[in-house]
Amino acid sequence: MPEAGLKELLEAGVHFGHQTRRWNPNMRRYIFGELDGIHIIDLVQTEVLLENARRFAGELANGGGTVLFVGTKKQARGPVEDWANRCKMPYVNQRWLGGLLTNFNTMSARIARLHELTTWREEGKLELLPTKERMGMQAELAKLEFNLGGVRDMERLPDAVFVTDLKTEEIAVREAARLRIPIIALVDTNCDPIPIDYVIPGNDDAIRSCELVIGTIGGAVDEGSSAWRVKEERRIAEEMERRKKEEEERKKREEEEKVRLAAEEAAKKVAAEAEAAKQAEAAQAAAKAPAPSAPAPAPAPPATQPAAPAVSAAGPVAGQAASSSQAAGEAPSPTPPAEEAAKAEAAEKAPVEVEKAPAEAEKAAEPEKAPEAEAEEAAAAEKAPEEEKAAEPAAEKKASEEKAEEGK
Repeated sequence: MPEAGLKELLEAGVHFGHQTRRWNPNMRRYIFGELDGIHIIDLVQTEVLLENARRFAGELANGGGTVLFVGTKKQARGPVEDWANRCKMPYVNQRWLGGLLTNFNTMSARIARLHELTTWREEGKLELLPTKERMGMQAELAKLEFNLGGVRDMERLPDAVFVTDLKTEEIAVREAARLRIPIIALVDTNCDPIPIDYVIPGNDDAIRSCELVIGTIGGAVDEGSSAWRVKEERRIAEEMERRKKEEEERKKREEEEKVRLAAEEAAKKVAAEAEAAKQAEAAQAAAKAPAPSAPAPAPAPPATQPAAPAVSAAGPVAGQAASSSQAAGEAPSPTPPAEEAAKAEAAEKAPVEVEKAPAEAEKAAEPEKAPEAEAEEAAAAEKAPEEEKAAEPAAEKKASEEKAEEGK
């Protein structure tokens, strides 16, 4: 809507005030004069102040603010509802409920109840209730729509309040002033402009005057809110696009991470398989390699081996002497103590020699002793005591025979 100039204001009758006997002294500075007992408002000031209010409302709406339109008198009900719906702003045009602003928590509960009943009516749930309950809920819904129908979408306190008549909307003005909410008002000569932040001096009783002022403020709010909605939609679209890109990048990173982890797992698996194959090849090579030949253990000496050194120590001379004595039939002479000591010493050394035998066999460059020679020595050692035992009876028999011959 174009800006309202002096011509539009004059044609709408904004300059007509109340009777001089019903004026408020605080409006003195806005009064140009009087005519036929009626105060005439200074339209020059009205034009400037209306432009300031219009600019403030437009900037507020352009920043996403909310303006509450209030006009419950007959002259303002229609324009308030039309412009509020066009701007998508809350409004009150039937009755101002006390505490709508100062007790907004309770009013929010009632607004939620209004939405609930409206939903039930749209879904057909009210028709399913018993008659008495249905009639009660329908009456409650009608009352809530009458009182709160214009503020059903107001989720928080408004950022500004536009009032068309301060006398009629006295409670709304008090609540807004108490909460320090900026007030834009059309102020007539019989009203107090002190609590108003943006005063618009003008006639609040004429329909054309109310329509002009409400349309001017509503047009500014509509323009600002439309620009804000465009910016908000653009911002939401950019935000959605940014989130979409972030989601795509996140999915891409997750896919890359999965591919990397899969590659690492495959590499580890290949390395493990290669290591296992290498170990298997080493085990097969170790199994196929010939085992090293162990040295042949020396034969265990016989049980009577300790007596062998005595025979070998005596040598062939002792053997010849024993055989000659046996042949002569004489008794063998007792073994001297020296020979017994030699035998004991040989018996003690025998185990040590048996233990050293494998090492000496490995060190020896010449071939080992023939097992046949060892067997002959062992047999000779075994036969020597038997021969001695067999020679003793023969010697005794021979001695007894000689004694018998001598007695004869």
